[in-house]
Amino acid sequence: MAATNWRMKGKYVKNCNCAFGCPCDFNARPTYGHCEGMAGMHIDEGFFGDVRLEGLRWAATYHWPGALHEGNGTMQPIVDERADDQQRQALLAIFSGQEQDQGTFFWILSQIVSNFLEPKFLPIDFDFDLNGRTARVAVPGVFETTSLPIRNPVTGDPHRIQVHMPEGFEYLETEIASATTRGTGDIRFDIVDRHSSLAFVDHTPSGPQ
Repeated sequence: MAATNWRMKGKYVKNCNCAFGCPCDFNARPTYGHCEGMAGMHIDEGFFGDVRLEGLRWAATYHWPGALHEGNGTMQPIVDERADDQQRQALLAIFSGQEQDQGTFFWILSQIVSNFLEPKFLPIDFDFDLNGRTARVAVPGVFETTSLPIRNPVTGDPHRIQVHMPEGFEYLETEIASATTRGTGDIRFDIVDRHSSLAFVDHTPSGPQ
């Protein structure tokens, strides 16, 4: 049976407990030995077969006890409560990693997460300004995160840095910011002034475009 064609293009936020400059992007171990945080997306353009996805949002909280490539991760998927049944099934099918090539973002997640918690269908607040390096994503009862520019420790001026990954599987280019993130659901954490990635992404079954 042929896989379903799909696309998700839009605004993406990933905030974790590591120091600025996510070590995973450099094939390095987590700053503090483990990885936890959130990821979320607002879909500006998207479809799964005949199902339209634009305007919807998804998010996830996660925890790995060590480096991501060592596996044993736990993840809590959250799907926009505004999605109808077909849209919910479509987003969860993409999230499962089964409708895409090996080595792509969601396929990799399917290999390194051993405990996918039951998905939640909740409202997702999502504010995003890539050039300003600011964002806020919140799901009531699950998590809230805020991204702000990194500040120069001497002058207090906003500091700007980008990471360019021509062969990246999560994003191809990202702005780095500072995040404060609190997980209050099944995966709990309290993270202050740690790494934030803000990016425009365009995911397909064969990887980011």
